[in-house]
Amino acid sequence: MRPVRFATVALATAALSLPLMAVATATPSGDRQAAPHSNAAFDRLRSAAPEGFVVGTAVAGGGHHLEQDYPDPFTYDKEYRKILGRQFSSVSPENQMKWDYIHPERDRYDFGQADAIVEFAKRNKQVVRGHTLLWHSQNPAWLEQGDFTEEELRAILREHITTVVGRYAGEIQQWDVANEIFDDQGKLRTQDNIWIRELGPGIVADAFRWAHEADPEAKLFFNDYNVESVNAKSDAYHALVRDLLDQGVPVHGFSVQAHLSTRYGFPGDLEDNLRRFDALGLETAVTELDVRMDLPESGVPTKAQERKQADYYQRALQACLAVDGCNSFTIWGFTDKYSWVPVFFEGEGFANVMTDDFARKPAFYALRDTLKEAREECRKG
Repeated sequence: MRPVRFATVALATAALSLPLMAVATATPSGDRQAAPHSNAAFDRLRSAAPEGFVVGTAVAGGGHHLEQDYPDPFTYDKEYRKILGRQFSSVSPENQMKWDYIHPERDRYDFGQADAIVEFAKRNKQVVRGHTLLWHSQNPAWLEQGDFTEEELRAILREHITTVVGRYAGEIQQWDVANEIFDDQGKLRTQDNIWIRELGPGIVADAFRWAHEADPEAKLFFNDYNVESVNAKSDAYHALVRDLLDQGVPVHGFSVQAHLSTRYGFPGDLEDNLRRFDALGLETAVTELDVRMDLPESGVPTKAQERKQADYYQRALQACLAVDGCNSFTIWGFTDKYSWVPVFFEGEGFANVMTDDFARKPAFYALRDTLKEAREECRKG
């Protein structure tokens, strides 16, 4: 892997002295091996990463978790929180900042869980990715079923963005402003996206402008799935971004979710795709990486399946590390215990880097070792 340049990341305030959340830093050592459940200082992803490169995870909660037979993971699972704080330098609310969770009624916001995540990040010297402001999914019934004029709907969106982004101004590093606005053919979602359907495509630019006004320091991103390769969907984003930049719209980044499956080949042109957005002057990021697989009847993957999964994780990380402006890499949860995959993909699972009981898989070590290698190259370079 060639040496790479990384932008400096300004981390949050110093950690508070809570034993559960305290984070120690240490230089990784290749001479020591941790136990499968260890979170030793020398064996953490965040410690292995090159300076300025953040390694993140989604914070489980909200959404489908509300329908599962366990209490809220972030609130109640102490072991989960311990790993969350020790292993990662960036966190993304999985559902807790989406419209249906944070804005359940027109005149009421629920900031409880979002506030708790932001505070947790401060204590653990982590940055936060905000997710998400304009999306066609997980909107509350009052919004989707409401009878609003165009003027009212526009005011609702502006007020939401101003309120939410403004509340966390200076505390959130990156925002997914517009999420999944194109279909796989590269066409705007003019039917299922309430904002584009009712207000027209220009509302996307306005969302970026309003977010920038609410927090001029935050980096503002487009975010989507199935855009890892150069294809019709990513082409549509590339054309849109060029147009918005020409208009002076404050678009700062493009991110690929990277929900991958071993059913399909790895997107081998991921690096090339990130590079073409980098060439536009954008930051890039991998924001929601997981690698699901078809499990045998036993529910236990074969060693070959685990190796293939580890290879996908490693190649996604290598692609990001190879692009100068790609300095944020997030996996969509770290334990299968709280994975969204089995809920939405029947027969598939085992998608994360740790098992239900937090034992590390080959995928975890693939990420750790790749980060260590990149860190050493940066030191030499």
